[in-house]
Formats: sequence, structure tokens, C-alpha cells
Amino acid sequence: MNHLSRIKFISVGLLSAWLMGCATPAADTASQSGATTAPALGKTELLWLGQAGFRIKSPGGKIIVIDPWITGGPKTPQPYKSDLSALGKVDLLLVTHAHVDHLGDAPDIAKLNNTVLYGPADMVTPLTTLGIIPANLGHRFNKSGSVKPYPGIKVTAVQAEHSSLIVWKNPATGKNESHPAGEAMGYIIELENGFKIWHMGDTGLFGDMKFIAERYKPDLVLMPIGGNFTMDPEDAAYAIKTWINPKRVIPMHYNSNPLATGTLAQFQAAMQGSATEVVPMTEGQTLSF
Repeated sequence: MNHLSRIKFISVGLLSAWLMGCATPAADTASQSGATTAPALGKTELLWLGQAGFRIKSPGGKIIVIDPWITGGPKTPQPYKSDLSALGKVDLLLVTHAHVDHLGDAPDIAKLNNTVLYGPADMVTPLTTLGIIPANLGHRFNKSGSVKPYPGIKVTAVQAEHSSLIVWKNPATGKNESHPAGEAMGYIIELENGFKIWHMGDTGLFGDMKFIAERYKPDLVLMPIGGNFTMDPEDAAYAIKTWINPKRVIPMHYNSNPLATGTLAQFQAAMQGSATEVVPMTEGQTLSF
């Protein structure tokens, strides 16, 4: 090989090596399924605490607790029922409205973790004025308002068709008192990798479910199906099939109150023919997305 040929050979080899080093690996098709997350951030983990209560571990490792009816919940799994610290360090605390099966242990969790309780403005106000939580641990916001408590995490308050009332035992009299607590809400919870969860709270049917789905495009919907206080299985299935059409739905707010008689089997039957995947959970179960 002459001198010029040798230089050409070396140059081509170096160029090939450089191109190979700069090439981008093909995307992991599994990570694009919509239910999983970018490998660098891990997965979203959901633990069902019963009724409408969930413990969510975000892809970035933040612990989010919503509607924690734990010590009084008939289906709450151990060890959470007897020890609120078993939840771990709670980074973000959300409450959709003030009924006992949603507000539940949220004030105690807020004080235990020195964590702000985020909720409807006119629910948080009586919580602080009655001394149930200190003022610095309550954050008030309302429908279409949003908060960004941590980098990459955004929570937007959306409509729910329901009521809200605080029942508080006055320590001075020993008697229960009822206090208005604003309007119930749902939440769109967007996590660090863009995965969106719509926790509907307690709600009946309303036409703007279609608007919320179109505006925020949730990947996963946590939906009440128990009836009496909320949608029953047939109404919940109607909303999913007609207005929302998410990739996945987890039924909640059933199996804990004898007045809410809707069942998982009824919901699954009503969902036949839908492209949405029904993801059933049992209390205490954890799923990853």
C-alpha cells in the first residue's frame, strides 16, 4: 500500500468510527406504549388505599397522596391503617373535597410530614380557621387553577359534580358541627415524564368531561363507580365510551360503603366494546405504569 492509499484508509476508518459513536440508539418501543415511562425517570407506581385514596410514586420519586381515608377506611390495608408513617415521607398531599371518606387523615398527614395540603379554596379556609391545620400547611386553589409544587409536576383543578361539607367535633363542646366547604374538584396530575392521571374525585355525569379529556388528554383515569353519591357503573362507562376515551381507567369509590352498591363486574360489563382498558385493583395492590 503506498503512502497516499494508507492515509485514505486511515481517514475513512476514523470517519466511520466517529459516525458510529455519534449514532443515536433506536428508541425502546416498550417505553412508548403510553403506560410506561422514560427509563431514566423510572415508572409511575399507584397503590390503592381504598375508596378514592391513592399513594402515587412519581417517575422522579416524589410521593403523592390523594384523598387519604386511611385509619377509618374499612378496606384500608395494613400497615397503613394503623400507622400513617408507613406511607413514607409524603411530598404532595391532595384532597378533592371535605367529606370524611376523602379528607380523612389528610390533616394528620400534613402535620406529620410538615407537608402542604392542597385543596378547594373554600375547604382549606375552614380547615385553617377552625384550627384543624395550621395556616402555613394549607394551599387554596380552584377549578382551572394549577400548581407546580415540584419541578416537572403540575396539578390542575377541574370540575366535579358533587358537594362538600366538613363535619368537625368541637373540642370545646364535644359536639359535631357541620361547616360548608366549597365545591368538590377533580385533579389532572401531570408527572415528570408527561404521564397524566385524572383523579375524578366524587362526581356525577357532566358534559364537560368531554372538554376536560380533550384539553388535558389524560393517560389514566381514576373513576368513581359506586353510585348513590357518584356515577354508577353504567354512567361511568357511558362517560368513558362517549366523552373521555382514555387508554386506561381504574374504577374506584366502590366496595367500601353499603350505600354505594356499584360493582367492578357491573362496570366491566358496561364497558364491553370499548377500546379503553379497564384496570381493576384490589385495596393494597400496587401497579406500575
